[in-house]
Amino acid sequence: MTGWASWTTVNVIAGTGGVRTDELGVLTGDLTVHTTWYGTEADVAVQYSGGSEWYTMTGSPVPCHSEEESRSLHQTVVEAVQEGHGAVVTRLKQTRPG
Repeated sequence: MTGWASWTTVNVIAGTGGVRTDELGVLTGDLTVHTTWYGTEADVAVQYSGGSEWYTMTGSPVPCHSEEESRSLHQTVVEAVQEGHGAVVTRLKQTRPG
């Protein structure tokens, strides 16, 4: 099944070492994280909170096959940004039965 959804989390304080972007390198400080899911993959972008320019988070897009999976991805990315260390988007570990 295909679909579309998006999530935005504002005022995410990047941990030491910040978050990596394709366009600018590392961003630090007060950031906004935005995830858009298009049925088979998710795009993650970040911006300085209150800014107007969005930057592709390194590693984006990633395969993502459900709205629930994309929501989990967004939360995982927010937590990674908070941890810092040059955070990048990584694919969620898939749990397969048996």
